[in-house]
Amino acid sequence: MLPNALIKGHDRRRLRNLLAILFLALTIPTAVLVWHAYGQLKWEAFHQYRGLAEELTGRIDARLVGMISAADTNSFADYTFLVVTGDPSANFLQRSPLSAYPVPGDPPGLLGHFQVDTRGVFSSPLLPPATSDPEQFGIGGNEFKDRWLLAQEIHQILADNRLVRLREQASYHALTEGDIEAEAEPLEIRPGSAERPAMNEQEEDAELTTYTQQVFDQLSLPGRREETDSDVVAAPDGEAAPVQQRLNTIGKVSDLNLDPALERKSEAMESQSDQRQRDEAARADGLVRGKRKEQIALAETAAKPAEDRFADTAAGLRISTFESEVDPLEFSMLDSGHLVLFRKVWREGERFIQGLLIDRDTFIGDAIDTPFRKTALSGTSNLIVAYRGDVIHSVSGRDDYEYPVSTGSLEGALVYRNRLSAPLDSMELIYSASHLPPGPGAAVLGWVTLVLAIVFISGFVTLYRLGLGQIRLARQQQDFVSAVSHELKTPLTSIRMYSEMLKEGWADEEKRKTYYEFIHGESERLTRLISNVLQLAKITRNEPQFDLQPRKVGELMANMESKITSQVERGGFRLAFDCQAETRGATVMIDEDCFSQIVINLVDNAIKFSSSAANKTIEINSRLTSDNKVRFSVRDFGPGIAKNQMKKIFRLFYRPESELTRETVGTGIGLAIVHQLTVVMNGKVDVINRQPGAEFSATFPSVTPS
Repeated sequence: MLPNALIKGHDRRRLRNLLAILFLALTIPTAVLVWHAYGQLKWEAFHQYRGLAEELTGRIDARLVGMISAADTNSFADYTFLVVTGDPSANFLQRSPLSAYPVPGDPPGLLGHFQVDTRGVFSSPLLPPATSDPEQFGIGGNEFKDRWLLAQEIHQILADNRLVRLREQASYHALTEGDIEAEAEPLEIRPGSAERPAMNEQEEDAELTTYTQQVFDQLSLPGRREETDSDVVAAPDGEAAPVQQRLNTIGKVSDLNLDPALERKSEAMESQSDQRQRDEAARADGLVRGKRKEQIALAETAAKPAEDRFADTAAGLRISTFESEVDPLEFSMLDSGHLVLFRKVWREGERFIQGLLIDRDTFIGDAIDTPFRKTALSGTSNLIVAYRGDVIHSVSGRDDYEYPVSTGSLEGALVYRNRLSAPLDSMELIYSASHLPPGPGAAVLGWVTLVLAIVFISGFVTLYRLGLGQIRLARQQQDFVSAVSHELKTPLTSIRMYSEMLKEGWADEEKRKTYYEFIHGESERLTRLISNVLQLAKITRNEPQFDLQPRKVGELMANMESKITSQVERGGFRLAFDCQAETRGATVMIDEDCFSQIVINLVDNAIKFSSSAANKTIEINSRLTSDNKVRFSVRDFGPGIAKNQMKKIFRLFYRPESELTRETVGTGIGLAIVHQLTVVMNGKVDVINRQPGAEFSATFPSVTPS
């Protein structure tokens, strides 16, 4: 029960507003706490995945740094087919480690190595000197053909990206096994060269040298992707120098729909940047990149090889020893989408370009995609590979994921981003997550939130309904007090008036009898009212005392007829009793006083509500039901009861009429007491409408007397 102080003076609207304020006062802090807890779980999940991304990036970077460091250790001479081993004066040669075929896949996607000399002439360690017989080096006709085609492919890719000009290749003698023609067909020179003014060989070589060196210098320019055609250097054949276009890209990194809020928060919590940590680790491992000098020995013509099968090439051997200065490897992506690692080497005042040509898809697939798919990140995140501000690749481990065709489809929370170490620092790995699973704690938090929501909603609905009931009960109690006061005042006033008239002797003998009968009737009315009030008090205090005894139905009906006949006749009604013969001998366990109070209240209710009926008859019946129960009924011939009130009239203090407009007397407790007394004696009370009138019934189980 709600305290009286809470509901005193409240109506439905004020109660609803009060509970709404209380509900908000509890739910808002709870919702804030739940949201904070969920945000903390989400942050912890983000930090966990960020740690995985950071660790994966470190592994990828360390592997690539190791591969590039290994490639960077190759000497200048390794980019030729034959290298001098041991003491140069011994004139022993062997094949360069870069001349292996098939080409080893380290780094992944490696197509082959190349060298461009100071005159812009392309060469590859895949091919032996043009004046030698490949079979002397253990290279068969088919293998040489494959080597030659691969070298031509590398040359063609470099030429298509305008890094070198296509020139006629040196001819090779027919192989003893070969189906290759006696001389390889020279590659076509680019169109447009015929329109150039005639130059002698020295002028052409000088211009070609300038062009070749400048285009490789431009590969590593930081803002080369944003250059325009007016910023480039003209090629010797009139073509534009190789400015990288946005080919083979998905879009710009700046167009990604990524939310960096969590990533910024994580970065703010870190004391050191990842790049500084990697630089310190690189210095500790001796991997800091820089120029180096080396002493090399080169065979400028055919030399005596280490194996006997090369013995006939010993004539004319001339090995030169000199010092060279080697720059660290640089990295770039070509217009065709291929990756290139290249370095500049100075020898006797001349500059050479040496490098590796790499297939981009194979490189990214093996070095980046495969490690990514093996981590938990692949189930929730996208890995974006960017090059100089352009998105060139995106991968996800989800089976239903399709590679995006634009940056508009790449959205979510930015988990982690970082550049690879030099020389791959123009490539950036970006991890984004469309959703971050908050972990098992979120499921518990979700269930707790659901339970709290159910408890809050059900609790406040219950409080609201309970409050309404209390308000309704308080009003009914007020109406009851008013009704009881009225019910007590009216008969007492009448009794006092008639008693004073009798005392003063103002009435003759005939009127005295009438006055005595009126006083007696009003006294009985007061007795019934007081009995109901006392019975209600006992029921309210849970102190009812009942004496259930087996009683014959016939005896009960006879006793009731004598008790209510005068009550019915005083109200101007006729009493009709109907007790079937088979019912008279039935026995019920009942408290006779309580049963009398039930019938008297039902009769009193029938008289009050059918006072204006044309047929002033009260019918009292008793009969056996099909399930061996005894049904007592009281029927009137009044207007009946509205259907929407049939379940309400048995409520305590309920009255179907307004206290301001009601025409019938009563306190609203008679039918409630009937219901409670019947239920306590294991019975059931009901009401149905008749045509005309209403019929109230109380049904009790029949028992077999012992």
